[in-house]
Amino acid sequence: MERDAQSEDDLRKDDDALLKRIETERDKMYGIAYAYMRNESDALEAVQETVCRVWMKRRSIREPRYFATWMIRILINVCMDERKKRKRELPSPDANLDRLVASDRTLERLGMAEQLAKLPPRYRMVVVLKYYRDMTVMEIAELLEKPDGTIRTWLHKALKLLRLEMELGKEGAGHERVAEEGWGRR
Repeated sequence: MERDAQSEDDLRKDDDALLKRIETERDKMYGIAYAYMRNESDALEAVQETVCRVWMKRRSIREPRYFATWMIRILINVCMDERKKRKRELPSPDANLDRLVASDRTLERLGMAEQLAKLPPRYRMVVVLKYYRDMTVMEIAELLEKPDGTIRTWLHKALKLLRLEMELGKEGAGHERVAEEGWGRR
């Protein structure tokens, strides 16, 4: 326990300890950034910006034991700032096409990409954090600075919407197949 307290204090002073700690959170950071940005290069850029901010403000962390939460909160703020900035800028059509192609490849690996993309942002974030980043409801609540009841409600509503979407998708696919193959025609 004494060693943990010492290593937590080291994050403020020891550059190597800080870099090791950032490295252990790398995959989680990328996953969260990708969930917000929906694009590999933008997610990587957000992670890089976050690491720079963490490095610059490392001595200002109040509770070193909450380092990961503090860093993820910075990451979310970076992502939100970038999304706000994007809304003000209109990218060229070519940039949109490149983004769609890159994000489609990565999203396909996640399995339920289409359904997740249809969810409202707060529901999508909770699902990604819970099921793709293996965070607990309490961790998500702390990270997003919301009551755990709110996170549970969002998660419940998100799963309900996903189930509904999947049921509609299956029914729709079935009806399309019937129409394509001409079933029911005499």
